[in-house]
Amino acid sequence: MRLYLASTSPARLQTLRAAGIEPIAIAPGVDEEAAVAAAEAESGRLEASDMVQLLARAKAEAIVGVAHDGEPIDGLILGGDSAFLTGGSIHGKPHRPDVARERWLAQNGGHGDLWSGHWLIDHRGGRANAAVGRADVATVRFAALDDAEIDAYIATGEPLLVAGAFTIDSLGGPFVRRVEGDPSTVVGLSLSTLRDLVRELGVEWTALWNRA
Repeated sequence: MRLYLASTSPARLQTLRAAGIEPIAIAPGVDEEAAVAAAEAESGRLEASDMVQLLARAKAEAIVGVAHDGEPIDGLILGGDSAFLTGGSIHGKPHRPDVARERWLAQNGGHGDLWSGHWLIDHRGGRANAAVGRADVATVRFAALDDAEIDAYIATGEPLLVAGAFTIDSLGGPFVRRVEGDPSTVVGLSLSTLRDLVRELGVEWTALWNRA
């Protein structure tokens, strides 16, 4: 059973590999800002849980019917998205150093909730069948950093490309005091949630293992 990952996130890819799964990664090409804007224009402001589910689903559905190496997708398609909720505001990737610094000054020594959305499509036989999804949350509590640490961390570029401007599996790990919830949720993909969704589609989790 193959798992197709509708994401270019190195963290999600590494998380799956560490769990014994070598997925086939396909860039979904979703305009995330446009998708969120359209949904909010129709229904009003999205909660963090709704936003990550909207984007996880959009990413998974974007590669339905896409051929890989000339062959149709035959397996399970996973879309995922993450956002950090702190101080009543939802934050995605900061992209710019000044934005990352502003966020760190706000969350320094405090805490926030990292939401990760999951959408899984049964695409066995080369066509979309059933689909299931769920958002999960983990609370992250931060250490108190001094200005020099914040500036040095931002200078690495790592915080610019991750939701919440931090990681737990790389340079940002020492700046996290505690995680309440599934730690892999903070990386952008809850393995325990994914296992539940895989089994809901009638597939055994161990059937996805394809790494030595």
